[in-house]
Amino acid sequence: MPRSVNAVASRARRKKVLKATRGYFGRGSNVWTVAKNKYEKGLQYAYRDRKAKKREFRALWIQRINAGAREHGISYSQLMGLLKKADIELNRKVLADLAMNHPEAFKAVVERVK
Repeated sequence: MPRSVNAVASRARRKKVLKATRGYFGRGSNVWTVAKNKYEKGLQYAYRDRKAKKREFRALWIQRINAGAREHGISYSQLMGLLKKADIELNRKVLADLAMNHPEAFKAVVERVK
């Protein structure tokens, strides 16, 4: 009896990967073994960088808050300590937005905790 290999599913799996690798450089877009490896590596990078993105944004927010705080004669760490002591629960994302786009509101927050 001949071996059944389910060619329909195999072909569909390959088509899915080759569709995802469109635009890759060289053989990465059309040679099955190269494309499969690049596709899997791309998924690894995507997973890793979803985590890294969170770290990078937090670092950016801290830099923006620090720059805004120093304009009012206070450091980032002092500001965060005073906010905690004053029981003001604004996260870094919101504080960074205030420092960048609404400096008068950020100044009000700084004055409130001083």
